[in-house]
Amino acid sequence: MADLPFTLDQLRILQAIIREGSFKRAADSLYISQPAVSLQIQNLEKQLDIVLFERRSKKATLTEAGNLMLRYSGRVLSLCEETCRALEDLQNLKGGTLIIGASQTTGTYLMPRLIGLFRQRYPQVAVQLQVHSTRLVSWSVANGQVDLAIVGGEVPIELEEVLEVTSYAEDELALILPISHPFSQLPDIQKEDLYQLRFIALNTQSTIRKVIDKVLSQNDIDSKQFKIEMELNSIEAIKNAVQSGLGAAFVSISAITKELELGILHCAKIDNLVIKRMLSVIINPNRYQSKAAEAFTNEMLMSFTPLAQSSIHTSL
Repeated sequence: MADLPFTLDQLRILQAIIREGSFKRAADSLYISQPAVSLQIQNLEKQLDIVLFERRSKKATLTEAGNLMLRYSGRVLSLCEETCRALEDLQNLKGGTLIIGASQTTGTYLMPRLIGLFRQRYPQVAVQLQVHSTRLVSWSVANGQVDLAIVGGEVPIELEEVLEVTSYAEDELALILPISHPFSQLPDIQKEDLYQLRFIALNTQSTIRKVIDKVLSQNDIDSKQFKIEMELNSIEAIKNAVQSGLGAAFVSISAITKELELGILHCAKIDNLVIKRMLSVIINPNRYQSKAAEAFTNEMLMSFTPLAQSSIHTSL
């Protein structure tokens, strides 16, 4: 086979330039000098006999050939990382790296607990957690950048035939109220009472907001009729706003465990209604599944009883 006209270092540099947005920031992220980055790109263009970057643009803008090279370089580097993880498996979980993805709420409140349990059993396996929207996490699994992920939203339609999606656990959506709210003194409230409340919600573009609205709709609750007092961009901000008496909110039960233990938030029961969503584990069956990934999946399944008998509410 003829010598390749590029090196892995050159591909890493190309990826870093686009990721960081400039040659200088790419150099800083790779701990090398900017002239060294420029020289490697010049050599790469010379070896390939193509122009990768628009020279008239002040930004790091790729040409059509550059974009093509970027896509393939991502696949090459991903396969190299996959190879390394496969070789690390020969150590029988005495080392290696496990990369896990998670959607926002799951990654913030559930995954640290699961990772902690896994690390107790396999302390020599390094674990990386990437928290993004369900869509971004799904693409990361499909591209081989993440070994597996737990998500609460819907996997993009275009990836349904690529990814293997397995139901994992039910996550209860809780209605939280300030301790001082009159409804906090009642054993339960009616569906109709919801429309009297002032709500704090995530912004309308949030994946979590869309999931909550959909689940509520499936339970004959029209969230479009809610009185939305304010929209915030994080679950933590929403919890603080409710605690301060600014309104009510629907959040995952896993997000308020500490607050309920401390008695600083009230979890209201709705008469004859428990609102749940399904969490799913996603993997790419066409990618190599490391022993670390298999072990983590087994640990997850052991930490919860069967779906038909429990939810995150009862397991945390």
